[in-house]
Amino acid sequence: MSAAYFRLQQLISPSLPIGAFTYSQGMEWAVESGWISDAESLHAWLDSVLSGTMISMELPLLLRLADCVERGDAEACYDWSLYLLSCRETSELRAEEQQRGQAFATLLDKLPEASVWPELNDVMWRNSMDTNQLAGFALACHKWGIRREDMLRGYLWSWLENMVIGAVKLIPLGQSDGQRVLFRFTDTLDEACQVAFSVADDDIGASSPAQAIASSLHETQYCRLFRS
Repeated sequence: MSAAYFRLQQLISPSLPIGAFTYSQGMEWAVESGWISDAESLHAWLDSVLSGTMISMELPLLLRLADCVERGDAEACYDWSLYLLSCRETSELRAEEQQRGQAFATLLDKLPEASVWPELNDVMWRNSMDTNQLAGFALACHKWGIRREDMLRGYLWSWLENMVIGAVKLIPLGQSDGQRVLFRFTDTLDEACQVAFSVADDDIGASSPAQAIASSLHETQYCRLFRS
């Protein structure tokens, strides 16, 4: 098995030090308000975000950023990065995007092989990576020879696993219930990745109003464990 496989596992690991575990993307308020209260409602919430944001916006943009990296087109990468940031509907979601991007770029600075990549010292490329995590993720996958299909699958699984881990703490949800929620998605995630390949440029965008409402209200939530 090639090093690319193991490096992908490292990139999507919950232990990756970019602070992903500190964000709930509005889910904390959804739990507080009673929108999410058990495994069934958690599955419904995640499924809505999957269809309204991940398939239609994040995964297609990850592919666009990967194309830019392959072509060496720093300007287009920055344009798509700004577009991604503009699709984040609340101040918390925008702050999360930037914080995770900066943390990911800082991590690449410290990895032995990645630290010499010229993109990390180029202002335009660095601006893209400081804007969002996807740009750095696409760069790492390209440099380490990770296939596009595996890149999408890994990124999507990382998002889903982090959300379920957060829900286990918030609801609270038993570990077995959390695993059952993950298992229910395993039959549909590959199809979600395939759909992302077919999303046209003009169709890229997010439509998750419940998440936007929850994220906005989370900004003033009295007691919070998560940053978003």
